Amino acid sequence: MPAGRAPTMTTIRDDRPNGRLEALDDGQVIGRVQYFALDAEPAALVAVHTVVEPAYQGRGVAGALVEEFYATAAREGVPVVPLCPYAARWAGRHAEEAPVAPPELVTKAREQLAADPRRW
Repeated sequence: MPAGRAPTMTTIRDDRPNGRLEALDDGQVIGRVQYFALDAEPAALVAVHTVVEPAYQGRGVAGALVEEFYATAAREGVPVVPLCPYAARWAGRHAEEAPVAPPELVTKAREQLAADPRRW
């Protein structure tokens, strides 16, 4: 991408079977939130890792992805457990959009991730 060009992110898509919320620019994946759905009840979406391609870093891509991740969870009526450090920082700065997950869900999410670290 040429220097100074803002991303023309056209789409954020949810690749649920592969646990990825992806940002695309001209059809190419430029960033993603790696996540899984918590197996326990109540259900939750667990953000594990956020990554943005180097040429797109610092341009709001990660924030747009995490914002959409929280919006997706809200539409589905489930909380988000932000195990990803970036998602946790974003949630701290956007408390009105990112309700805090109950501690027992955080514990269950950590246990599920530890049982299958390939999830991220």
